[in-house]
Amino acid sequence: MPVESAEVIASELARRLEARSVSFLITDFTGNAVVRLSNADAGEERERIKLPGTVYGQVLREQRVSVRRGGHPDGQVQIVAPVTNRGDAIGLLEVLLPQAPEPATVQTIVESAHALAYILIANRRFTDLYQWGRRTLPMNLAAEIQNTLLPDSLTCEAPQFTVSGELIPTEEIAGDTFDHSLDRHTLHVSITDAMGHDVRAALIATLLVGALRSARRGGADLADQARQAHQALLDHGLHGPLVTGQLLRIDLQTGSAGFVNAGHPWPWLLRGGRLERIIPEIDPPFGAPLPHPHRVQSLQLRPGDRLILVTDGMLERNAAAEDLPALIEGTRDLHPRETVHTLTQAVLCAQQGVLHDDATVVCLDWQGSRD
Repeated sequence: MPVESAEVIASELARRLEARSVSFLITDFTGNAVVRLSNADAGEERERIKLPGTVYGQVLREQRVSVRRGGHPDGQVQIVAPVTNRGDAIGLLEVLLPQAPEPATVQTIVESAHALAYILIANRRFTDLYQWGRRTLPMNLAAEIQNTLLPDSLTCEAPQFTVSGELIPTEEIAGDTFDHSLDRHTLHVSITDAMGHDVRAALIATLLVGALRSARRGGADLADQARQAHQALLDHGLHGPLVTGQLLRIDLQTGSAGFVNAGHPWPWLLRGGRLERIIPEIDPPFGAPLPHPHRVQSLQLRPGDRLILVTDGMLERNAAAEDLPALIEGTRDLHPRETVHTLTQAVLCAQQGVLHDDATVVCLDWQGSRD
């Protein structure tokens, strides 16, 4: 049964290693805590552990197994391993042993954590168990809709690139989304912001993201993806909905990128230690009257480049207390997954925890082709 997959691994690992305890901790939606997955049902109390200053936060950040003695009764040894797939940090596997493990035992735990990541990805489509674990705060209808529009994995790693995104919604939800998809030769990335609030913004975002995915999966080029998304809003949107957005289509072999800017904030490019804004030709938002079709512009990525895409919630007046360019430069050595979390948390902190607009960041590191 899908709901029992994590328990099966835990039971088998406990038996093989004579472990005192084996448990899976899943990252919650805030990215600031992990929740110990148990037999609790939806709505029941679960153990939530804040990450800052803990071994759990360290392992998630460094993506390295931790072996520690002390801090547990009877001198038990704590082993914590990351449960991660293609850069997507799903959670942690924690094992308590009665004595210090041999290197082969630690390797078994690491391999079990890696296998667990694949099992969870395969099974989460069949059960809400992992959703229950991640929800430490209630989600309203608009947030539920918005969450379904995000990619299944917020981070994706491949030899040529690493891409990661994070979205912090307002209480009323303002329609931000991001997406990424990989095919044989191309990486597709988008970030969009539907104007308005609450369920209406979420429905507009649904219409746009659905149109973009339909066009992309149908083999449309970037210009046609933009055209179909724009037309979907004209044909099916109510009361003239508008969506700003940035669409990218990157050739995995050459790093040559085409991009469309539909009234969206300019991206940042960190190249060779220097941060600069990319100043594109800006076309109107999707759904607005167009003097001409959305233009596909060119950008050549080089190995070592970092591209940062944001929505305007990251640029709100109250967020200006945080120097976003300085933050971007200060996170240059972090993994994209850590970068987007650091940037969104800084803006959230600058606004005393109360956002007036969704805050969304996508970070793309380009390593280039190995050929």
